[in-house]
Amino acid sequence: MEIKDAVAKPDSLLERNIIVTSIEQVLNWARSNSLWPLTSGLACCAIEMMSAAAARFDLARFGYEVFRPSPRQADLLIVAGTLTWKMAGPLKRLYEQMPEPKYVIAMGNCANAGGPFVDSSYTVVPGVDKIIPVDVYIPGCPPRPEALIQGLLELKKKIRHPEVARRDQHD
Repeated sequence: MEIKDAVAKPDSLLERNIIVTSIEQVLNWARSNSLWPLTSGLACCAIEMMSAAAARFDLARFGYEVFRPSPRQADLLIVAGTLTWKMAGPLKRLYEQMPEPKYVIAMGNCANAGGPFVDSSYTVVPGVDKIIPVDVYIPGCPPRPEALIQGLLELKKKIRHPEVARRDQHD
């Protein structure tokens, strides 16, 4: 559109360049496209998480640029693998150190429900959601990188539409 056309028809220019929305929706859109994950790779699921971040699957194209080394710099915690009761305290501390808003993905059957070890060992937590609230569960043993990407995209939907998916808070 030429400048002289915009001067002649200002309404058409406004219709194309102005979005009427709330600040909260804009912030949710921005958050969903720029999550900074903190990894908690506890077992074989962590290998699949690393391959999802490599060149073949390239998580960067979805806005998950760099895995953060510190919980204070992250807003997404990906728990990948078996969680033991001994590691439950440090995991909860990592979660509490993350700034709000924060999100959690449980990756793999071990993180979701204890996996094959839950019945044979008293040290395994029967699901990460017993310790911290979980937003998205990714099944599989171990889940493929495509499953992690699908889980990340589901989390994006939840962040963009928080009225659809309210998270239960643990006391």
